[in-house]
Amino acid sequence: MRGRPALADEVWNGHMKEYPRTAKYDAGWIERNWMGPNPLQLLEALCEYLDLRPGMKVLDLGCGKGITSVFLAREYGVTVFADDLWISATENLRRFEDAGVADKVFPIRAEAHALPYAEAFFDAAVAIDSYHYFGASESYFPDVFSKLVKPNGQFGIVVPGLGREFDKGYPDTLEKLWFPELFTFHGKHWWRVLWEKTGLCEIVSCRDIEEPKAVWRPWADWAKENFAEEFGDGGGGGDFDARFLDADTNDDLTLIVLAARKKQK
Repeated sequence: MRGRPALADEVWNGHMKEYPRTAKYDAGWIERNWMGPNPLQLLEALCEYLDLRPGMKVLDLGCGKGITSVFLAREYGVTVFADDLWISATENLRRFEDAGVADKVFPIRAEAHALPYAEAFFDAAVAIDSYHYFGASESYFPDVFSKLVKPNGQFGIVVPGLGREFDKGYPDTLEKLWFPELFTFHGKHWWRVLWEKTGLCEIVSCRDIEEPKAVWRPWADWAKENFAEEFGDGGGGGDFDARFLDADTNDDLTLIVLAARKKQK
């Protein structure tokens, strides 16, 4: 079942003035291809803290159906390696061809710990709503992610998280909905320290997105309406995000932007 046009109107007319680049993209196209809170809005928020220029090589890690890769190529003229484990490279190539960016965006299917790229190959590496799935360990940034980018190159991620750390890992309001995979949700200070303590980068920005639940909610409502009950893999049903946001009565949930620059050797 497709989302109602009224839902799309609410999404784009309600919050798009803060995301002028995203506003240029068709709401239906985004809905057909998003896999979480509007990835173009998340990427646009991140790009305020990146210096992307035509001709740069950018890794889009955990790109899903590749709409963030399309956005990077169109908006900044960069060459993008669109890497995802779950979506086939062939499927994404068709999407890039349809979007007219197949000459700038190259689909790759690879797992985040077994990437096929040379060290220092990229000018920048980004991960939108994906890094927490593979990068929350102590070792991933120094052993994998940092090595992908040239000295003085850039890193940027957006991850879901919490406004602060909790002794048991989550707020009481979310206890009934919490499951183990959510223990990768942390506060912005936790993420900053995770990267900063390696000594490999300078933090450019680490902050909560403004009105994070306003960005998250349209996806949650759309998923509730469009996904079958089996969707969720442990979270239970397509309405999980909606129930999760509703339960967060103290507004502890957030979306975190982290941007950094690799130090010169």
